[in-house]
Amino acid sequence: MLRNISYNNSKIKSEIIDLLGNPFTILKRIKLGGIGSPKYLISQTDSEINSLLILDNNINHCNIEIRPKGIIISFRSLLETYALIVPYYKLKLFKGKSNEYSIYMDKYFIKILAKKNSEHEFIKKINKLKLSN
Repeated sequence: MLRNISYNNSKIKSEIIDLLGNPFTILKRIKLGGIGSPKYLISQTDSEINSLLILDNNINHCNIEIRPKGIIISFRSLLETYALIVPYYKLKLFKGKSNEYSIYMDKYFIKILAKKNSEHEFIKKINKLKLSN
C-alpha cells in the first residue's frame, strides 16, 4: 500500500504496525547490522508512483527500512514523503541488469540501481529475512 507519511498520523502508523510489526529494538538492529538502507537511485516505477515522482525536477532516490514482517520503501516528492509498505508475503524481488533490482508488490513496482557493494549486501539481507519469514 502506498501512503503519505509526511505527517504524524496515528491511523497510518497503526496500519503499518499491523501489517509489518513494530520497529526492531536497538539490540536487534545491532544484531542485524542495521535496518536502514543506503540511498538507492530509482530508475523506473509504475504509473502511480511515477505520477508522484515527476512533480518535481529532483533526482529520484529511495530508502528501504526493514521491519519484522516486511519492508518500507520511502521516497520524497515535492515536500512530501511517501512510503510503499510491502509485507514479505507480497514481496517479489528480482535482479535485472548488472546493478538493477526490481521490487514488486501487487500493482506497484520500483526498479532501483545498486552501485556499491554495500547496496548489494542490503538487498541480500532483505532476501534472507524474507526467506526466514
